[in-house]
Amino acid sequence: QVQLVESGGGLVQAGGSLRLSCAASASVVAMGWFRQAPGKGREFVAAITWSGSGTYYSDSVKGRFTISRDNVKNVVYLQMNSLKPEDTAVYYCGADRLGLRVGVRSEYDYWGQGTQVTVSS
Repeated sequence: QVQLVESGGGLVQAGGSLRLSCAASASVVAMGWFRQAPGKGREFVAAITWSGSGTYYSDSVKGRFTISRDNVKNVVYLQMNSLKPEDTAVYYCGADRLGLRVGVRSEYDYWGQGTQVTVSS
């Protein structure tokens, strides 16, 4: 069992920045961030492998968001810059034990409780 705890959400104006953190109780092959806006499904945002062999982003956040990790602390970060109102959602951290398809929600074995990000226009 891997426990995940997210933090760092909040309210920010469009164009601003936020950094999300996800603390994991153990290391896994890959960690990812997904988000869910009201009335929509949970969509992939970004993922990273613990080995550092790869980072992955959805087209909607590429160039604005950066995922990184601290292997010593077992923490994954999501730096979000140039935020837009359409980025408003609950952001969830997920842990994937295999890391074969990091962009697929169903591949993730564990989830955090989510943290709200609200971007005002």
